Amino acid sequence: MGIGTKNRQSQTADLCKEHLRQAYAPQLVLVEDFILEIEGSGKAKDILQWGQFTNMDRDQAAMLGRLDEKFNRWLNGEA
Repeated sequence: MGIGTKNRQSQTADLCKEHLRQAYAPQLVLVEDFILEIEGSGKAKDILQWGQFTNMDRDQAAMLGRLDEKFNRWLNGEA
């Protein structure tokens, strides 16, 4: 895996987490729980899990839309 790929994956993870924290600021505790559920923690932490929201076009708006949809399903217990 090239350094560019690792940077892109890290940027995707950072963008997703930042979006959630800003868009759902009043529910920050739940947002942090959702983030932990997506990427794990400690040795099991895997930022590649954020890739499930991306597509081949790298459409940021579509990615964040899928992320919002997943978060709202998770909030409603539909995960």
